[in-house]
Amino acid sequence: MTEVKTQPITSLEDVPKPRFRHLLGIEPLEAWEIWSFLHAAAFFKRYLQISPQSSIPNSLTGKSLVTLFYEPSTRTRTSFEMAARKLGMGVTHIAVAAASVVKGESLKDTVLTLYALGYDAFVIRHSHSGAPHFVARVLEERARQTNGKVPSVLNAGDGMHEHPTQALLDLLTMWEVFGRIEGLKVAFVGDILHSRVARSGMWALLKLGAEVRFVGPPTMVPEGFATFGVRICRTLPEAVRDADVVYLLRLQLERQQAGLFPSINEYHRLFGMDLRKLQELCPQALVMHPGPMNRGVEIASDLADSEKARILDQVTNGVAVRMAVLWLLLSE
Repeated sequence: MTEVKTQPITSLEDVPKPRFRHLLGIEPLEAWEIWSFLHAAAFFKRYLQISPQSSIPNSLTGKSLVTLFYEPSTRTRTSFEMAARKLGMGVTHIAVAAASVVKGESLKDTVLTLYALGYDAFVIRHSHSGAPHFVARVLEERARQTNGKVPSVLNAGDGMHEHPTQALLDLLTMWEVFGRIEGLKVAFVGDILHSRVARSGMWALLKLGAEVRFVGPPTMVPEGFATFGVRICRTLPEAVRDADVVYLLRLQLERQQAGLFPSINEYHRLFGMDLRKLQELCPQALVMHPGPMNRGVEIASDLADSEKARILDQVTNGVAVRMAVLWLLLSE
């Protein structure tokens, strides 16, 4: 069993490589693998702070990455692309709306075409849960047939399933603030049912010894999560009163059409957070959000723009985390 190290490292050589070639989710990872990603990310962040405009010398020079996003993204896609360039990789973005996909090309055929072009890493975002896992199987089978090398597949969000690099950048942000993950109390607030951010965050935090709480409209917080060790709360005060982190999830406004909550105003009254409410319920807590924010719905502008919010820190940490993921999966 690999030793779990929770103190910062001074050399990438001290970071053990994960068991998998792909990063498809947090659920299959062991605690030491999560810490490997966090240690490497902390190392890269320190490097970027010293030399913000430079790339890492010879890190992954000659390797290439393609981003294939079937859903819109600003933060995830651009930070993956910046991370790859910082490591010396070649980067290609496939604009799905302008690609052969609109002519009816299947995901499998698109991926096989890109494999034939020789990419070393595929970053996939898709509306269907399990799509990156399917891509990984397609690439592994093709590599066997051609006696070639299997590219790495990185899940940038698949349906309602997982968003692993979001969980890692969230953990890095918490680790920087508190100096630990074990024992933290983290309350996720909002649409748990449809949130891949909450699922990946749950797995990551529980594996590292934190307490996880879920709260939101009853139609959006499945009781089944309690079987994993999550504390299901009925009201916002119950969930956040002694929390270290209040994690406000983006309310997917399209869900209102399904009748899962009465109105946006009612949601904001019961589960939205502003600076006054934070100071009344949990003045000690920090606030996080995966973006994009619905200001005035799940989070008020006075809170989003306050020192209590670590939202821009999360964005900054996304580059370091994705550098860490690429380096650990692709370096020889």
